[in-house]
Amino acid sequence: MSSKESVAISQLLGLLESRYAMRVLWALRDGHAQTFRLLQDSVGGITPNTLNTRIKELREAGLMTHGSDGYSVTSIGADLLKRMGDLQAFAGKWSLAQAKKTK
Repeated sequence: MSSKESVAISQLLGLLESRYAMRVLWALRDGHAQTFRLLQDSVGGITPNTLNTRIKELREAGLMTHGSDGYSVTSIGADLLKRMGDLQAFAGKWSLAQAKKTK
């Protein structure tokens, strides 16, 4: 991996590690725009100030946008979510493995 690739990955992970950033993107994964209030409800537990901050950061990063219907992911945001689609399948397997460990 080149140093440019390492920097890019570090920057992306830094953004996504921000509290609720992944949950905001994940809430928009179906491709339907959401109003601020609906997005807040979809994420759950996020304050309006934190949501505003995450929206600003994700918009500046080009991962989401705001249109007449509300907030949605951009094409590059959709690409990221598509690549993370395996996360759902992995989470199910991981959860089962964790449950077996506690027995």
